[in-house]
Amino acid sequence: QLQLVESGGGLVQPGGSLRLSCAASGFTLSTYAIGWFRQAPGKEREGISCISRLGGTTNYADSVKGRFTISRDNAKNTAYLQMNSLKPEDTAVYYCAVVKYSLICPRDIMDYWGKGTLVTVSS
Repeated sequence: QLQLVESGGGLVQPGGSLRLSCAASGFTLSTYAIGWFRQAPGKEREGISCISRLGGTTNYADSVKGRFTISRDNAKNTAYLQMNSLKPEDTAVYYCAVVKYSLICPRDIMDYWGKGTLVTVSS
């Protein structure tokens, strides 16, 4: 019954933009910090961004810093990842995940995960 559902993925040309959404149901998202992760073919899942419970603190992996923006709307029980200036190397399945009792988003302690949405950056 507890679910995280990502949406907004698709095919985009290099330099383009996408906004991913992560909708929570069955629980109150505001209780958790939220992380975005991605996994490219043949590679390990990596953390790319994290936002604290109230949205006051954000962080980004160096690979996406300056191009991606994480945000949340606790009233809508939804988190977002705005992706600009997309590159072919951004191609991956993107996942959102949440963690309780933490100010950061370590991959191995996230409590709940969505099933992912595929982003393909190609001309």
